[in-house]
Amino acid sequence: MRALKIAATGMSAQQMRVEVISNNLSNMSTTGYNARKAEFADLHYQQLARAGTINASDGTVLPTGIQLGLGVRPSAIAVQLEQGALSATGGDLDVAIEGSGYLEVTLPSGQTGYTRDGGLKRTGEGVIVTSDGFPVSPEIVVPNDARKISINGDGEVYAYFADATEGQLLGQFTLAGFANPKGLEAMGSNMFLETEASGPALQSTPGQDGLGSLRQGYLEDSSVDAVKEITDLIEAQRGYELNSKVISAADQMLAATSQVR
Repeated sequence: MRALKIAATGMSAQQMRVEVISNNLSNMSTTGYNARKAEFADLHYQQLARAGTINASDGTVLPTGIQLGLGVRPSAIAVQLEQGALSATGGDLDVAIEGSGYLEVTLPSGQTGYTRDGGLKRTGEGVIVTSDGFPVSPEIVVPNDARKISINGDGEVYAYFADATEGQLLGQFTLAGFANPKGLEAMGSNMFLETEASGPALQSTPGQDGLGSLRQGYLEDSSVDAVKEITDLIEAQRGYELNSKVISAADQMLAATSQVR
């Protein structure tokens, strides 16, 4: 009774789909979050009668054959790269990336992480860091007596002091782009790592080489569409129920077979 195992793969697939939707909905308010989508592929087929097989002495061949599918498998959980809406915060160190690209962050392990979460902070020494305390690369230090910080679209950071009218350039943020950003490895805390699938990071100035520009005083909202996620959730739930009905039907067929005398 292949139907039992085939339907079980369908239930497992729909369960994974619900888990992905659940993760999307739980990150509706996560800064810079991009929704994920579960993708599936059919499993291999049993060739009970291969198409093209000679079926008669005169050379007649089977036009289609008999290929029995054995279910479904997950093929990917892909990131849906969409620009989230920009929300005004007014924070001096809040920056949103308007377009493609990632801020570079130095992790405690020495690796370089990448994020679109521009809710930056300042340490007691004036170093600009992420919310988790990881310094942004290149490192920029804000003097303690700076009364105002300005970040332009090109990523240049200026500090203004009480005894001067012109700003002092402290440094410039860079952005990293990837040939395949969907291949980045998500590690939580809005952070990603480079992989072979993503390709090497291509560093450049914001606004150049196809990268986005920075907007100070804004943060990028999550790109999750709640209505679409709820619709997909209903569809996944019904798919799970239909596969469970196949298992019930197969069980009844097995019960009928066992009662034959």
